[in-house]
Amino acid sequence: MIKTVNEANFDKEVLKKDFVVVDFCADWCGPCRVIGPFLEEISEEHNVEIVKANIDESPNVAAQYGVMSIPSLLIFKNGEKISATVGVAAKTRIVDWIIDHQH
Repeated sequence: MIKTVNEANFDKEVLKKDFVVVDFCADWCGPCRVIGPFLEEISEEHNVEIVKANIDESPNVAAQYGVMSIPSLLIFKNGEKISATVGVAAKTRIVDWIIDHQH
């Protein structure tokens, strides 16, 4: 189950972790709903920590990391944003992108 992070726990749940993928999304976003199930599967199948941040509930975090469009996936490694991708992509493409940045 992908947990939701917000401005209050972003530091603990993202920046203090070794590797985490953050899905910046919103409840009203159709494309976000499309990739949501992919992300659940990827998290379980590849043992990758993925969290979601609702931009309506955490606008300051979204602004801090330059999220202009959703869905936006950002990879954080040891508290640093190391990569970002915007929009809907095939599950295999998302998996490849995550794996490329894990090592």
